[in-house]
Amino acid sequence: MGDFPQKRLVRKRDLEQAISRITAHPSPKTYLEQYTIPPEIAAEILYLAAYTYNDIIEKTVIDLGCGTGRLAIAAALLGARKTLGIEIDKIAIKEATRNAERLGVKTKTDWIIGDIEAIRGSFDTVLQNPPFGVQKKRADRKFLKKALQIGRHVYSLHKAVDTIKEKGDFLKKFIQDNGGEIKAVYTLKMSIPYMFHFHQKPKHTFAVNLYIIEKKDA
Repeated sequence: MGDFPQKRLVRKRDLEQAISRITAHPSPKTYLEQYTIPPEIAAEILYLAAYTYNDIIEKTVIDLGCGTGRLAIAAALLGARKTLGIEIDKIAIKEATRNAERLGVKTKTDWIIGDIEAIRGSFDTVLQNPPFGVQKKRADRKFLKKALQIGRHVYSLHKAVDTIKEKGDFLKKFIQDNGGEIKAVYTLKMSIPYMFHFHQKPKHTFAVNLYIIEKKDA
């Protein structure tokens, strides 16, 4: 399954099926908001990044807060030159390492256990599904700031809210203040299963916004 055609268009459905083989966190932690990104959402993000914006194939890619590696591994499958995932939870990183080996991209992926503030250097593309700030308000801002420090192009997922204009204006200003420019925003529907004791439904579906951001001096 690791032998993806890396120089020609692949079907989104094939990519989604490959991502579905990447296992979720076996024991997610509430305070870290460890919701595994669904395969269809991950495939949509990677498909846009690779084939609409040309930000994956032969690029250096980093996944901030990578969890078990779905975005980083998918980037490797689509032909990224090198991918790096960083995650503070060592259990998630162990799972990501196993996932990369199982999907045939072990040599194209590296993994770091640690806080994202430890990352230095520069990357062509940053992928991230940061905490939405449900447990810790504005937790996603730290990820956006770091992404704009190290990346030329950023794909960042954020929960949509009823006051979308107000939320969007705040994020727009934050992104601009940190040297970025929003190129596009895509609204997607995300579904997550019952995971924690406070969940009241077998499945929760809500809207998320994918922000595609370019560094101003890129």
